Order: sequence, then C-alpha cells, then structure tokens
Amino acid sequence: MKDISVIIPVLNEEQNVGRLYELLREVLKHITLNYEIIFIDDGSIDRTYEVLKHINKIDNKVKVIKFRRNFGKAAALSVGFNETDSKFVVTMDGDLQDDPREIPRFIIKLNEGYDMISGWKIRRKDPLTKTIPSKFFNWLTTVITGVKVHDSNCGFKAYKGDVVKNIKLYGELHRYIPALAYWQGYKIGEVAVRHHPRKFGKSKYGVERLLRGFLDLITVKYITTYTKRPLHFFGNIGILSFILGFIIGFYLFIQWLMGVGIGKRPLLMLAILIMFVGIQFISIGLIGEMIVNSHDESYKTYNIKEKLD
Repeated sequence: MKDISVIIPVLNEEQNVGRLYELLREVLKHITLNYEIIFIDDGSIDRTYEVLKHINKIDNKVKVIKFRRNFGKAAALSVGFNETDSKFVVTMDGDLQDDPREIPRFIIKLNEGYDMISGWKIRRKDPLTKTIPSKFFNWLTTVITGVKVHDSNCGFKAYKGDVVKNIKLYGELHRYIPALAYWQGYKIGEVAVRHHPRKFGKSKYGVERLLRGFLDLITVKYITTYTKRPLHFFGNIGILSFILGFIIGFYLFIQWLMGVGIGKRPLLMLAILIMFVGIQFISIGLIGEMIVNSHDESYKTYNIKEKLD
C-alpha cells in the first residue's frame, strides 16, 4: 500500500504536465518516498500523452492512463480511484493553477480526523465568466444538499483511501463529490488554498457546462436522498397528483348530483388527466424500485486505450 496517490486528469496540457510533475516530485519526496502519481489523459489531441510517456519511462512512481476519447473529468477520476490503494489520495487539476505545495496541509487536516478535505480557492485567479457562475453554483449546492463547503467544484481535494472506493462518479458529478461523500457518512472539511492564473493552454470551461451542472445537481439530490427508494420520490408526486385529480372529480360529482351537467366540461378532462398522471408517476417509482434491486455495479463509464505502470 502506498502512502499517497496523486490523481491528475489532463486534457491538452502539454505545456503544463512536465512542470507539474517536477513540482509534485519535490513536494512528495519531503512527505514520503512511498508515493505514486497517476495521470489520466482524457483524450488529449496535442502532445500531452507523449510528454507523459517520457515521464513514465524515467520515473517508475508515475503511472499514465490514456482514454480512447474524451470521457470527462468524472470518468477520469473514477478510473484513478479504481487504480489506487493508498492511505491518502489527492486529486488536482493539470493546468498548474493548483499549487502542489498545499498537499502537506491537506494531509495534516486528514490526520485531524477528517475523511475528505476540499480545497477552497479564496482568491481565485480566473475570469469573471468562471468565478461568478461558480459562486452561484456553490451557493445553490449548499442550499440543496446541505453540505457547507465554499468551493465544492474545486478539483484540489484529499481523501482517506477508503472514501474514494465508495464514491461512484459519472457525468458531471465530480462537481459534487463533497455531497456524495457526506451522504456516505464521511466527515468533510476544507482548507483555503493558493490559486494561480493559467499560463499555458486553454480553459476547458464552457457555457454549456452550466446547464449540465444544474441537471447533475438535481441528480445528486435525487441519488443522495432517493437512490435506494425511488418510489418515495415518484410516489409522493404521484399521490399528490392523484389526490388533486380526485378532489376535482369529487367536486364535479357533487355538482352532477345537484343536476349540473359535467359531461362537456374541460374540468372533468383535467381531473381524469391529473389522476392518470399520478398513476403513471407511481408506476415509474415501482419500475425504479425494480431497477435498483437489479442494478449491475460492474458498468463503467470509461474505456481505457493504454495503461503504463
């Protein structure tokens, strides 16, 4: 078992990965000699993989995994988590904006009894097009999940080894790892970290990620609350819908008893529709229960092209 594993997803970072490796090596050798660095090339189309292959040849503490195409950061972290069996696991971005010299502070915090530590970029060196949406999503994440972390989407995090084995990532769920870990019962903390401006390469952030991030936040709320009991989610909606339709229908029934014609009233159609929708939601919940009880945990959301040990 290694003492520390550092997992770094990279995408088109040929000018950054070499310098990042040098900085990491200098920091880690002062903490422990029993470490490993795992780079996951998430479908780079520049020379990132060639640089990483060279590093792998000269240093047996460096592992490199290359995806066949871009599967996303969540998939890259997921395969990195599967590869490690270390006491501590650190994740960070490969753009040199995260400072490796902060790693000892993460380890100290974990040794204080925390299971996971999230970085908090107090003075973020990014344009407003990234910082403003990030602040909004961090606020919304806290409101919806109840996990009080200032910078949930910060890629600079540290975990105890057992934590990463119990977090299932896909889509954009890497943004909400603190909420997923908290749901598993782990103790979450955070440390303020230095953040550097990007010098080389381009940000992978795009406006389309706002919508995906919001949809995945809904996913996180669902899976952390109803993943093992989907009928409670869909059933509640279904019962409320059915009751509303029944009330409308009962009102029309009373009017019919009083001699008022209801056969051609749109309200009758609405009552029937709402009741039918309620039954549909309950049915969806029952189907969800069957899926949960027959779910195949072996399904993966990534495809590895090559692996260098």
